[in-house]
Amino acid sequence: MVVKRVDFGMYLDGRDAGEILLPARYVPEGCKVGDELDVFLYLDSEERLVATTQKPLAQVGDFAYLQVAWVNNYGAFLDWGLMKDLFVLFREQKVKMQKGKSYVVHLHVDEETYRLVASAKVERYLSDEMPPYAEGDEVGILVWQRTDLGFKVIVDNRFAGLVYENELFRELKVGDKLTAYVKLVRPDGKLDIALQKQGMAAVEDFSETLLRYLRQHGGRTPLGDKSPAEEIYGTFGVSKKVFKKGVGDLYKRRLIEITPAGLRLVE
Repeated sequence: MVVKRVDFGMYLDGRDAGEILLPARYVPEGCKVGDELDVFLYLDSEERLVATTQKPLAQVGDFAYLQVAWVNNYGAFLDWGLMKDLFVLFREQKVKMQKGKSYVVHLHVDEETYRLVASAKVERYLSDEMPPYAEGDEVGILVWQRTDLGFKVIVDNRFAGLVYENELFRELKVGDKLTAYVKLVRPDGKLDIALQKQGMAAVEDFSETLLRYLRQHGGRTPLGDKSPAEEIYGTFGVSKKVFKKGVGDLYKRRLIEITPAGLRLVE
């Protein structure tokens, strides 16, 4: 809550932290004493607690894919959406960071300086608890690193997971954030992750999606069993395997016809 106006901004009620300055550049137009604002708190260059209405790309405890704004003799500085860049010491870099490139990092409070910092050594910040998931659960993932087996991912900002190379049906890149599904929880707590629902759940979901698509597009689509997987994914966001099973499901239910020109709704 805004408690005081001064020439250089507003002071907010920081409760146990005392009054916290919101610099004038961040004060919304028409803001007055008594208003409540949603702000982000961090230490400024003089180690004073300060507020901003800018929204950072990540907060304490988050994993994020951030770009290097500049480097010096001490480390790298990442653009995380605020005026003050986020610092990464050289010893917290897995490879020497370069200006203009982006890296997956973890944000945390430095215990000595109480400043917000980042580390590219993300493994140490992943949870070693047993993940509370069951097969088929929907999760959010951040693509973290490519390996010989596939792509390492960070699941729900906490756990380590892997999407296997032989199960990819679309291009993945480090830094991608997307919805995925738990395929297997291993005894060591690692997660096998799939980019789409598995088994009949995937087929049933896609069958209804395809049926709705046909009804909204004049009852026809030129896509069929022989269409390239890339075109199928570009239109429906599923693998060719799921597409073919969905087509088979609708065909068995006599809702569509399969023609040389593609699929057609039964009148």
